[in-house]
Amino acid sequence: MKFSEGMAAVEAILFACGEPIELDKLAAAAELEKELAERMVNRLNSRYNDEKSAFTIKKLDGSYQMTTRPEFARYIKSALETKRQTPLTPAAMEVLSIVAYNQPVTRGFIDRVRGVDSSGVVRSLLDRGLLEEHGRLKDVPGHPIAYRTTENFLLCFGLGSLENLPPIPGSSEQISLDEIEEYGADYIPVDDEDPENDSDPEEDT
Repeated sequence: MKFSEGMAAVEAILFACGEPIELDKLAAAAELEKELAERMVNRLNSRYNDEKSAFTIKKLDGSYQMTTRPEFARYIKSALETKRQTPLTPAAMEVLSIVAYNQPVTRGFIDRVRGVDSSGVVRSLLDRGLLEEHGRLKDVPGHPIAYRTTENFLLCFGLGSLENLPPIPGSSEQISLDEIEEYGADYIPVDDEDPENDSDPEEDT
């Protein structure tokens, strides 16, 4: 492997990880010796400095992480705030509904219910703070990550707790998350079979 190819591999791994990665794991993933991988990290940092790039690679207790430079923080914050303020898509509302009523659930469960891949939607909801990881399911092959809703989810939809969710899916009284957002925690479903609500229209006239 050429030095330039190895350096590109190291850069790609650091970019894709997003989190600190130990040098030995970085080297193994790039199929390089540790010393060579470290040289490539240093060369990348030198190139970033020379080009006045927005990126830099930090060393953290034997691990490396690609980050943006502090001077670009306000631009990133502005972009993330704009993203968070974007209205939820129908797909996002659908995923939230599935998680809210069945949590904790895996992404595989969500995919099966929706019939489509939901990885992008789940990531978006994690970024918005509406979903969070809730450990791994030890009794399921592969020990997949389980997800649940957050306190921010309750706040956004005006719910005091998960107990304030409308009736479970399948009930004749089921309403959507759009309606939850409209009514908030004060919403109380009306029982059509409740005698107190079953008045004779002619008696009201």
